[in-house]
Amino acid sequence: MARSNPTLRERAIALLARREHSRAELARKLAHHAESDAEVEALLDELARRKLLSDGRYVSARSEVLARKFGAARVVRELRDKGIAAPALQSLERDLKASELDRARAVWQKRFGAPAGNAADRARQARFLQARGFSFEVIRRVVRGLDDAG
Repeated sequence: MARSNPTLRERAIALLARREHSRAELARKLAHHAESDAEVEALLDELARRKLLSDGRYVSARSEVLARKFGAARVVRELRDKGIAAPALQSLERDLKASELDRARAVWQKRFGAPAGNAADRARQARFLQARGFSFEVIRRVVRGLDDAG
């Protein structure tokens, strides 16, 4: 028979069983169930020591999902908002920028499929890609249909 009030550890394990979480994100979710911040920190330290909680694993899993739809700037911003420190994001950002043109083309192709017929359509396509965090240079190349040499 299940207890009506799961322990803090049980809550953490249940959250981690559903998906990866960053340390900061898990701390935020557990904070209102704990008696003190020290209790949460001690639990997070234990989970990290037992390799049940890993910001590196979270960054890898989450960035893979986000990169399918978004540019480097948006992916990095989303991860930073989840509490990932800047040093961990620098190499990720470099890797994402290296593949940004291909990813932007895939997103553009899925959404539009054909080059814009006029300036208003090009502007709409550019805004679409900009909202997804792609760089201006990449947007220009995708919307204008420039090849890799362009």
